Amino acid sequence: MARQTVVLGAGMVGVSIAWHLRQRGHEVTLVDRLQPGRETSFGNAGIIQREAVRPYPFPRDVKTLLSVLPNRRVDIRYRPAGMVNAASPLLRYWMNSAPKTYQKIVPEYASLIQLSLKTHGPMIEAAGAEHLVRRQGWLELYRTPEKLAARITEAEEARRLYGVQFEQLDKAALAQKEPSLSDTIIGAIHWLDPWTVADPGGLVAAYAQAFSNDGGRILQSDIKSVQQMGDRWQVNTAAEALEVDDVVVALGPWAGSWLKELGYHFPTFVKRGYHMHYAPQAPAKLNFWVMDAEVGYLLAPMNAGVRLTTGAELDRLDAPADVNQLGAAEKVARSVFPLGERRDDAPWKGARPCLPDMKPVIGPAPRHPGLWLAFGHGHQGFTLGPATGHLMADMMEGQPTAIDMAPFRADRF
Repeated sequence: MARQTVVLGAGMVGVSIAWHLRQRGHEVTLVDRLQPGRETSFGNAGIIQREAVRPYPFPRDVKTLLSVLPNRRVDIRYRPAGMVNAASPLLRYWMNSAPKTYQKIVPEYASLIQLSLKTHGPMIEAAGAEHLVRRQGWLELYRTPEKLAARITEAEEARRLYGVQFEQLDKAALAQKEPSLSDTIIGAIHWLDPWTVADPGGLVAAYAQAFSNDGGRILQSDIKSVQQMGDRWQVNTAAEALEVDDVVVALGPWAGSWLKELGYHFPTFVKRGYHMHYAPQAPAKLNFWVMDAEVGYLLAPMNAGVRLTTGAELDRLDAPADVNQLGAAEKVARSVFPLGERRDDAPWKGARPCLPDMKPVIGPAPRHPGLWLAFGHGHQGFTLGPATGHLMADMMEGQPTAIDMAPFRADRF
């Protein structure tokens, strides 16, 4: 008999795990309150970031910290209630961002990132989703030569250590690729490896459809409870009760609160974010995904229009939206590229699921056989979903994994 598994959460991570398990013959039910790809995975920048071998550290220098305090930056904002609520994990995040500790984390994190393209590739093919994917990299824009030079130094190290490919563009070379950008941009890094996706939620939905076409089951229903029943598990939903051998928790920003019911207290916190779509002003056209690196927002030419995504907002998961960060980003973005009218009725709001050592949890729960955990991917759930799915399937079947999974074990907290 094939093992029966329920995967909780139909974002990029959960869908990818379900797909990989089904490929290996497991009977899999994917459960979410919404259709696949409609929560966190829907709203991101749509880049499969093979170049992102370094996770985002907490700012440590006094100048940066002081610049954050007025709460007017585009790349990071906060609300006092959210900071208090997440004080302990944020303090640990700051401590893990110390240079010596951070340098130990980077190669562990990079080992996951290096699997991203080779694991997305088969899923894109299986889903018939090539029309959503562009293999032309993306552009990281700079306004000052000193900051561009410092970033080039980091890029050269990433190339030497992790095989990251890039090209430095001066103002003239950048103008060839993006003629509609402002003269305030003096150069860029063209990251050559990454793939970009014109509809991130659509790619997740396509992966989910491939899973369904292969015999997987998708159940759209609210999850009520998860209970251990001897050596089996019962997942109670608003629609029905499911009794299975294994449960995988891939609930993104909601994983931490759900796991408290089973006695696990992970130091989770969220970085919220917003997006809005715009029409370009004719005849301007945006050819590449571009990030205004010194300000902290990204513009992406997606199917729905030019998507502007903000940086991080430190607040509670369920706090009301504060669109001031998006407004500040839009004001700057209009000075860099000729954006036209807004295309969405209201800004989209989502949350990135984070852990203080910047690495996800991937693997078995410490005290419950048959319970598996996959959450905390921070900014890179979209990039790392298929890699997580492949690794999780190997672990669940007792097979060797492509990388050392010890850095991602749940009992490190």
